[in-house]
Amino acid sequence: MKDYNRIVLWLDYFNSKLSRKEGRKVPLNIAVNSPTLAELLESVRRLGYNAEAVNARYPKRYYVESGYVSVNKVKSKNMTLKEVARILGSVRGVSRQKD
Repeated sequence: MKDYNRIVLWLDYFNSKLSRKEGRKVPLNIAVNSPTLAELLESVRRLGYNAEAVNARYPKRYYVESGYVSVNKVKSKNMTLKEVARILGSVRGVSRQKD
């Protein structure tokens, strides 16, 4: 049953390799190249959201393994997406410096 107090954030929403038609929801200037579920989860937690990560297949691209993070609804979905996308870029930078 759908929980109206939570927002689902799919990895494909933030993938700069995808077009808007394929499922990207954020502008290219804040999108990330092939984000991982761990990076998305870390960025959501940095913003203070209570998050649950799930491996799943995005409906528009069912042939590719993906995943999503479910967070409590505090703001609108669009504002939450842009907020998470900005932090996701910095999380990606920190994880690359560790390698």
